[in-house]
Amino acid sequence: MIPSSESVDLSRPAPQRRIDFRLIAGVLLLAAAAVCTWWTIDGLSRRRVLRTDLAEISHARYDLLNVDHWVAKLVPILNERVDALDLKAASQGLRPTVEKALYQLLDQVKEKMSAGNSQSKGGGGLMGGASALMANMMVGALKPHVPEYTDVVLAELRRPENETALKKYIKNMLADGAKTTFGNVDKRYYSYILKEHGCTDAGACQQELGNRIHELDGKIARYYLTVLAASALAFVLLMAGRPVLGRPAVVVLLLICVVLLAGGILTPMLEVEAKISRLGITFLGEPIGFSDQVLYFQSKSVLEVFRTLVTMGRPDMWIVGVLVLMFSVVFPTIKIFTLVFCLFRPALLRNRLAHFFALESSKWSMADVMALAIFMSFVAFNGLIPNTMSGLQQTGAQIAIPTDSSKILPGYLLFIGFCLASLFLSKKLERGIRTAQDARAER
Repeated sequence: MIPSSESVDLSRPAPQRRIDFRLIAGVLLLAAAAVCTWWTIDGLSRRRVLRTDLAEISHARYDLLNVDHWVAKLVPILNERVDALDLKAASQGLRPTVEKALYQLLDQVKEKMSAGNSQSKGGGGLMGGASALMANMMVGALKPHVPEYTDVVLAELRRPENETALKKYIKNMLADGAKTTFGNVDKRYYSYILKEHGCTDAGACQQELGNRIHELDGKIARYYLTVLAASALAFVLLMAGRPVLGRPAVVVLLLICVVLLAGGILTPMLEVEAKISRLGITFLGEPIGFSDQVLYFQSKSVLEVFRTLVTMGRPDMWIVGVLVLMFSVVFPTIKIFTLVFCLFRPALLRNRLAHFFALESSKWSMADVMALAIFMSFVAFNGLIPNTMSGLQQTGAQIAIPTDSSKILPGYLLFIGFCLASLFLSKKLERGIRTAQDARAER
């Protein structure tokens, strides 16, 4: 009898691989986070351009510190005062001045006549003495009539045509002075911004840019909140109830960390602005005001800060820039990738460097320290700027200084998300590695 071959039960269904719906959901959340991160980066890039243009056209050098604007504000006030000048009402106040001027004029005439006769040929003789005597007699006869002459002069000044001519003369003097008083502010970039946004003046451009920035802020808020929510939900789905993560789940979570890190380092984290919201003074009873005078504005990402520090050409700044980049970006990234490689190939843990990055480098990670430093900088700038500029109020001017000059941007929140995500993933992978090591040790 020929032995029959091993029978196979065709009625039993072949074993099928179980579909991991959590993993599918994680991949979809990863895609959503990646797309929204790209939209966030693009939106923040466009917002920074608009915000920089708004800060430029609102800078104090074009308004508060511009001599031309002061002339434009002061000359109309002075012209109004000239128009309001009433010589009839002021004639009594002018009387002492006019009388004094007439007395001085007579004294000067007397001195001129006496000096001219003494220096002429034959001066000092009979004719010279006679001329001096005549000058004294003439001036002495005129001085008692100075009050009458004063009345005549004041009457002439009170005539409408003479009063109008005097006011016109004063205005012409002010206009000539205004023409010769000008600043040297370069407004080429200022004019370019107005032309670029199709605005006729700074006020209209500020309104237009403010509306566009506000609209962008709403969109960016939806984008980055979607990124954070999708990342958090993916971590909960893939990590909850699983002591050890599978390789596909690790890859998805790792890519989420990369997405958060990219969003954090490619976008501005902190926006610092020093400005005077309102400055008011009183000149000749008339109020003069300036609003939204920007003194300083800066918005940079981590990579831009690193590039700025390195390109300063100073060794100390170069060292600081390298340290910022290493401990905030490079070091956490190396740790994550080392953990992943060690999870797939546990034999790498025998390497001292890999063992250090995988299991012992948590206490050397500075990403959380950098996040705290940025937050402290935000608090410091918000307190430092108003406290420093409040000394201007002691001058008597009415000054309004905003207390929210600095602003934390979504890049900072995405970087915080990366810090937390990398921390949870590292701990989970460390636990998985140790579990695998213990299992091998028991065999």
